Amino acid sequence: MSIFDVFDRIASDSNKSNGKIEYIIVGLGNPGMEYDGTRHNAGFFTIDTLASQYSTEINRLKFKGKTSEAVIGGKRCLLLKPTTYMNNSGESVVQAMEFYKIDAENLIVIYDDISLDPGKLRIRRKGSHGGHNGIRSIIELTGRDDFPRIKMGVGKKPHPDYDLAKWVLGKFGKEDSAKLREAAENACRCIELMVQGKTDEAMNKFNS
Repeated sequence: MSIFDVFDRIASDSNKSNGKIEYIIVGLGNPGMEYDGTRHNAGFFTIDTLASQYSTEINRLKFKGKTSEAVIGGKRCLLLKPTTYMNNSGESVVQAMEFYKIDAENLIVIYDDISLDPGKLRIRRKGSHGGHNGIRSIIELTGRDDFPRIKMGVGKKPHPDYDLAKWVLGKFGKEDSAKLREAAENACRCIELMVQGKTDEAMNKFNS
C-alpha cells in the first residue's frame, strides 16, 4: 500500500465519521453502581465493550441515556445506554430513533436472556418481547417489533420458585463473568457484520 493509499483511507474514514447516523446500537440495563455486574446489565456491559474496542467513551447525556458515536463496519453508529431504568427503555430509544430518523431495521438492541446459558448468544431479526420488560417498552413505544436484537445468555433461575427479579439483579460469579466477557466480544463481532447487512453470517457464526 502506498502512502497515497493510506491518506485516501484516512480521508475516507474521516468522511464516514462526519456523516449521518446510520445505526443505533442499544445496550439495555439499569443505571447506578449497585447494578454493575448484574445479569440484567449484560447489554450495558456489551455496549461498554464495544465502546472500548472503538476507543470511545459513552459519557454524553442525550435521549434519556448515555451516548457516544463510532464508525463500525464503515457505518456511523450511535451507541446508547438508556438511563431510564430497564422498564422504560423505550423512552430513550424512541427519542433517538425520531431524532435521527432511524427505521427499526437499523436499530440493534442487546439484552440479557435467562433462557440461554451464560456466554451463549442468539441473534434475531425480530420477535416478541418474550417477557423482557426492556424489550416490551421498546415495542410498545416504537410500535415495532421488527428490529434486530442480540440476546446475551445469563442463565436460568436455580429452580422454578426462585424470584426472577432477585435472579436478574444478582451478580455473575467468577466463571460466568469470564463467559460474559467472551460473549460480549463475540457480540461486537456480530454487530460489525450486522451493520454491513451480513446478519445471516452473524447468525451462522454465533447463534447458539
